[in-house]
Amino acid sequence: MVLRGIRLAYQVSGPPDAPPLVLLHALGEDASDWDEVAPVLARSRRVYALDLRGHGRSDWPGEYSLELMRADVLALLDELGLDRVELVGHSMGGIVAYLLASDHPRRVARLVLEDVGVPRPRRPTTPARPDGELTFDWDMVSAIRKQIDTPDPAWGERLGGITADTLVVAGGPVSHVPQDGVAELAHRIPGGRLVTIPVGHLVHDADPAAFTEAVSAFLELGSGSRPTP
Repeated sequence: MVLRGIRLAYQVSGPPDAPPLVLLHALGEDASDWDEVAPVLARSRRVYALDLRGHGRSDWPGEYSLELMRADVLALLDELGLDRVELVGHSMGGIVAYLLASDHPRRVARLVLEDVGVPRPRRPTTPARPDGELTFDWDMVSAIRKQIDTPDPAWGERLGGITADTLVVAGGPVSHVPQDGVAELAHRIPGGRLVTIPVGHLVHDADPAAFTEAVSAFLELGSGSRPTP
């Protein structure tokens, strides 16, 4: 699908009349990263797994930012006629997810953030480009890492505007993401709930059963309820 001048690829599964659930992958991944858990989530949801710009089968336009990714997702929701969705984001995809939920709170009914820390500056590092052909644009990595290393202060300020019921899934002490920052993110989002599955940063990959159990139980909460912090 071509939106805002670029092609966005996505995979769809689940009953057409089920509530829509959108999955946003981490840096350097694509929609296939959800292959282990999407079929389970699709038992009760219409699941849309995206390739964000610069990744997989979506276009690699050379212009990258987390705000552009947020705008791409919003444009896709509009094109598909998805007025209000449940949104799951892992790592970088989690940042895109909370930016969307904070700037367009009416569009997100429930929000799941997998091993994402609160936005705060960190010491920049220069990753080495992997050998061989990549399934993502290396220029995108450089652009996005700069934003994650030095996040816009407004990102944190707007977390309080999220109205979606929110579950933050932490990867525990073996994750490279500082877990105090993950806990702080849950605390900063009104009504946010934190659950730890101590298997590392790739929770949905390392323990898909525990991940889908936690997420499915959260999604089935009554639409008018808030999780207990």
